[in-house]
Amino acid sequence: MGGALVFWVGVVTVGICLGALFAFKGMTDPTLWRTCSILSATCCYLMWAITYLAQLHPLIIPKRDDLRIDL
Repeated sequence: MGGALVFWVGVVTVGICLGALFAFKGMTDPTLWRTCSILSATCCYLMWAITYLAQLHPLIIPKRDDLRIDL
């Protein structure tokens, strides 16, 4: 599992967003429901992708050890 997982989950998220375009035709205010569902799917995907990619390449320690003076 690596960076390709982020791509495939993004493809699934785009599919969910495209499905939301056609799913809310019979409701009273379909534009509101479409907008809310697309925005929530996009925000959840971005939050997951940023967190996942940050865990792939973490910042562990600084490279230089002489930045602080131990007292």
